Amino acid sequence: MPRVKGGPQTRRRRKKRLKLAKGQYGARSRLFRTATESVDKGQGYAYRGRRHRKRDFRRLWIARISAAVQAHGLSYSRFIHALSVAGVVLNRKTLSEMAIHDPDGFKSLTDLAKSPA
Repeated sequence: MPRVKGGPQTRRRRKKRLKLAKGQYGARSRLFRTATESVDKGQGYAYRGRRHRKRDFRRLWIARISAAVQAHGLSYSRFIHALSVAGVVLNRKTLSEMAIHDPDGFKSLTDLAKSPA
């Protein structure tokens, strides 16, 4: 049986990998083996980063809400608990945006949280 080298398929696979390595510095964008290592590492970082971004934004929203709530004389945890007891269903992203762009609406939420249930 004749030996099959698979030239076109190999070339396509390598070109695809080198295309992913475009923009890398030096050999990382030119040599297949180095490009493969670089691309694999980069894709791992990207995968991890997509998950970290969710954590980071949640931390940012909580910090913003906490700062806004402390200006009204409440703690973050008491505020969130009071909202859940009152049946207010707003996520932290929305609360954070309200604290920045709609201070009057946010103040009404803090008043609701302060009032005894």
